Amino acid sequence: MSGRDPHRKLASASVAALTLLLVWGCASTHRPAPVSERAPASAKPSLQPAPQAAAREPDPRPEFYTVRKGDTLYSIALDQGLDYKDLTEWNSLDNPNVIRIGQQLRLRAPASIVVTAPLRTAPTVEGRPVTGSAPPIATGEAVKSEPKAVKVPYSDQALAQLSGLPQMKPAAPMVAKVEPRPDENPAASEDDDEKIDWGWPAGGKLLSSFNETTNLKGIGISGKPGQPVIASAPGKVLYSGDGIRGYGKLVIIKHNKVYLSVYAHNSQLLVKEGQSVVKGQKIAEMGNSDSDQVKLHFEIRRFGKPVDPLRLLPPEHPA
Repeated sequence: MSGRDPHRKLASASVAALTLLLVWGCASTHRPAPVSERAPASAKPSLQPAPQAAAREPDPRPEFYTVRKGDTLYSIALDQGLDYKDLTEWNSLDNPNVIRIGQQLRLRAPASIVVTAPLRTAPTVEGRPVTGSAPPIATGEAVKSEPKAVKVPYSDQALAQLSGLPQMKPAAPMVAKVEPRPDENPAASEDDDEKIDWGWPAGGKLLSSFNETTNLKGIGISGKPGQPVIASAPGKVLYSGDGIRGYGKLVIIKHNKVYLSVYAHNSQLLVKEGQSVVKGQKIAEMGNSDSDQVKLHFEIRRFGKPVDPLRLLPPEHPA
């Protein structure tokens, strides 16, 4: 028995080694299943809110203005970016040159009421018999009928039906319609009013730049007597004259509901009020009216408030 022990030990060792190899082989061929991480069912991708368009600046002008000392209807119209003829009409002024201190002036057109459906009186109703055997009832006579045990909500139509009279349609209601101002186009986009292709009104050296602390808020351009002054953008001439103190002979052009431009200290005015002009059209000749030197004072106003023209004009200034 002791002579076979080495062989048994060797066989046992071989079996153990073979078992170890089989276990290792099975372990080496097994690969873990891929794991994918998923968001919880309640989690949803975050959605960025759509950018909102910037709110447009509302019209800052008040509905009424109180006349102060030194005001004229022309200066008020310029400061509010309006046509003095509109102010004359809206306020029923007999003379635009006569206004009084403390007077309240309307700065917006009053709404006009247009009746689109006139009132109609009820037509004459001819009486008719309740039964076929009764004679016709003359117009204006009372209609008699037996009461009927019928309960219906009260109305003119129900009353006419029960009494045997023809039903009358109610008169068309009056419809009030607010007419828009002639110079307003509701379909036009306000963004279009901001997109103006501005051009320099004259060539020459820049004498002064925009400064809100000065009395005349604009830029000064030097030049020679009689030098052409041209429209900076297309529009309609609101004013052509010398009725505003400190501006001399000036032209005011309205370009849209938002912007107007001012051309002051001219020697000659070549356009009339109400005239349409195009960009680059000669509207005046440079001079020194109400000024100590020959120059053009140029302003751009938004809702009547002066803004810096250099921010809107092309960077290249013609010499």
